[in-house]
Amino acid sequence: MGGSAEATQRWRDAVMAHHDPADGRLEWVGGAPVPAPVRVVAYDDAWPGQFESVAAGIRAALGGAAIAVDHVGSTSVPGLPAKPVIDVDLTVADPADEAAYVPALEEAGYTLRIREPGWHEHRALVRRDATDVPQVNLHVFGPNCPENERHRMFRDWLRAHPEDRDEYRDAKLAAASATGEQLVMDYNRHKEPTIQRLYARMFRAAGWLDGDDS
Repeated sequence: MGGSAEATQRWRDAVMAHHDPADGRLEWVGGAPVPAPVRVVAYDDAWPGQFESVAAGIRAALGGAAIAVDHVGSTSVPGLPAKPVIDVDLTVADPADEAAYVPALEEAGYTLRIREPGWHEHRALVRRDATDVPQVNLHVFGPNCPENERHRMFRDWLRAHPEDRDEYRDAKLAAASATGEQLVMDYNRHKEPTIQRLYARMFRAAGWLDGDDS
């Protein structure tokens, strides 16, 4: 991100900010989810190809409205176990302008599930057709969103640092087995200490934070 040193630091601070979905800003569309077992499976070599198919479908549905479509989350990291759901970051001109993209995505099989106006105008859609592979979590943000940068940085860090990938793997497996039926947000909270530790290590390596990389 170009500009003054102050603007650069503001950008870095925004990228480093941890998001807490339990802070009350999240609106469930169609009702809140119910607890269910969280299934984490071994890495599947088919996931990158499945993402390419998903991305092609999104671009076909939205045309030029899809500014960028990125594969993020654990299915984007070779060798990392994950829930068998492809996580995608979609960049559109204005996530708050749902009419510009939600109807077309609904026609393509997606359902709007989350609005978070107070967090980069985030919207989340899902594709959960049992007859269609793969299932998808589609996260919608605007241009130059720090959360997109954060997701890409973490993906690339885990790809390049197998020891951290394995630390995250252990945390994911422990979180999935922590309870029987749980919300995904509960699963995420079990992982959070490890996630924050790995992010801090990554940001220190980038020169964004002081201290050791423990």
